[in-house]
Amino acid sequence: MSSSLQIGLSIAGGLVLAGVVAHGAWISRRNTPKVAQPDPPPPPAAVEAASPDAAPAESTERREPMFDSALAPLTVPEKKLGLDALIDVITPIALEGVVSGEAALASLPPTRRAGSKPFGIEAFNDATGQWETPAPGQRYSAFQAGVQLANRTGALNEIEYSEFVMKTQAFADAVNGAPEFPDMLEEVGRARELDQFAGNHDAQLGFMLRARSAAWSPGYVQQHAARLGLIAGALPGRMVLPSVSDGQPPILVLSFDPQAALAEDPTQTALYELNLTLDVTHVDRQEQPFVRMREVAQTLAEAMDGLITDDNGQPLTPEVLDGIGADLEYLYDTLDARDLSAGSPQARRLFS
Repeated sequence: MSSSLQIGLSIAGGLVLAGVVAHGAWISRRNTPKVAQPDPPPPPAAVEAASPDAAPAESTERREPMFDSALAPLTVPEKKLGLDALIDVITPIALEGVVSGEAALASLPPTRRAGSKPFGIEAFNDATGQWETPAPGQRYSAFQAGVQLANRTGALNEIEYSEFVMKTQAFADAVNGAPEFPDMLEEVGRARELDQFAGNHDAQLGFMLRARSAAWSPGYVQQHAARLGLIAGALPGRMVLPSVSDGQPPILVLSFDPQAALAEDPTQTALYELNLTLDVTHVDRQEQPFVRMREVAQTLAEAMDGLITDDNGQPLTPEVLDGIGADLEYLYDTLDARDLSAGSPQARRLFS
């Protein structure tokens, strides 16, 4: 009897121990981040005798879904945007004679800001009939100075306007010019009105992609994102979906912990959440950025066993996403009506 009891206890103890080991192994697998896997090689092509006149057979190689932008080359920086009366205070500077580009460059102020607002000077090139940034080897018959009325730091105020006046006057004196400044109170009032409009119509969307179970390694994330056309950004832990047009900002940004991207052994670095963001006012609506955002988020969630949520962890259902899309269409129409269409140079400067 005693012997049977001991055997029974031994068996029970073995089962408990086996259960603990199995549970520990399950927890270990759950906490080990998923890593990138080599893409499967294409199947070997069948060798057949073909007629010389036969059309080439279509490739049977499986291709991962990919946006057209995946084939777009990296864009080069866009040249400096010109002054625009819609979003800038512009002061004409009349000249007594022609000024060389070298003299203009030597007379420019050392900084290109008045407070927190971009400040710039343009020159009229008689040879081309265009306003441009002063350049050596050119001759100019007039100048104009400008300061931006508003940006994401707020509206142009009286102190910033006064700094603009001082910088413009100093430049004008150096080139023997006469500036004609608009009324400060009118311009500051215009700045406040533009700032209020911008504040009511600025939109930066963000999705969170959270791991349901096993964490992801940076390489695992990068592999899946690259299949959707995202490329490495300038900063660690950042990937972007580039625009198909040269000089345009990226459509979307995918980001995660930069320290994870810089880890000595990224395969052992666990990521549990990713950020997918869209700066609405910076991307042309013709790019369908919100549609692309939904597609990227949903495809990554399905492929990587993730959940799409807002910043508070609330799941974003298709109904909620449809509502956001409808709101964005109204926003696009409002910006168009104000000549500040999303993705336009004016909108990108104002919402920056």
